[in-house]
Amino acid sequence: MTDDLEPYARDARRLMRAIDRAALATVQRDAAGWPLASLVLVASDAAGRPLLLLSDLADHSRNIAADGRVSLLFDGTVGLDRPLAGQRLSLLGRAAIVEDGAARARYLARHPDAAAYAGFGDFRLYRVEPERAHLVAGFGRIRWIGADRLGPPADPVALAEAEAGIVAHMNADHCDAVQLYARVAGSREPGWRMTGVDVEGCDLRFGAAVLRVDFAEPCADAGAVRKELVRQVRAARAALTQPAAV
Repeated sequence: MTDDLEPYARDARRLMRAIDRAALATVQRDAAGWPLASLVLVASDAAGRPLLLLSDLADHSRNIAADGRVSLLFDGTVGLDRPLAGQRLSLLGRAAIVEDGAARARYLARHPDAAAYAGFGDFRLYRVEPERAHLVAGFGRIRWIGADRLGPPADPVALAEAEAGIVAHMNADHCDAVQLYARVAGSREPGWRMTGVDVEGCDLRFGAAVLRVDFAEPCADAGAVRKELVRQVRAARAALTQPAAV
């Protein structure tokens, strides 16, 4: 039987991985309980859960300390002529401080500039445990998605253990392949680097720009990722050598 929800769940997971910033809503610490919206930089852990690096001095951090319920808006409509036809995701979850070296490394790889202040005594890493999400994938394509569908479709543990080696190897020895992935996505800038790899794809960054490269099928270990990255290179070369349509 066809799973009608899976295309929506896949789009939701992709938005959460592909976008490097979000609007964070917290419950303001006063009797009225007004919501407070803030712009934050976001990454994700191996299981796709959002990661935030926040200062204790910020109102949103103080709000989370009092009430961990948050919402994150991931906006995939930037640059569209008709923004309301684009995708956006409102995630509901609970945020809490985490001490997780792998998650911290993923965040700093995604946001290298954050290394300048990540070591300050008032900055802490937060992880958001999703409860459900509201996806608007275009006109008439609207669904609520449960937490059980927001995680990766394959066990991420084995790949998470190999991630640092894969990323370092691609950037050191196969930077030409990384540039090919970016070219297929429409960028001719030569300085793209891989910042992370997960079950459903990999992430690239050049300056302030980010790109998401989706895998054709979930990859649960380093061997599967290697095969998929090779396939992506072949597909990219084929796409770039095809004559332009007239």
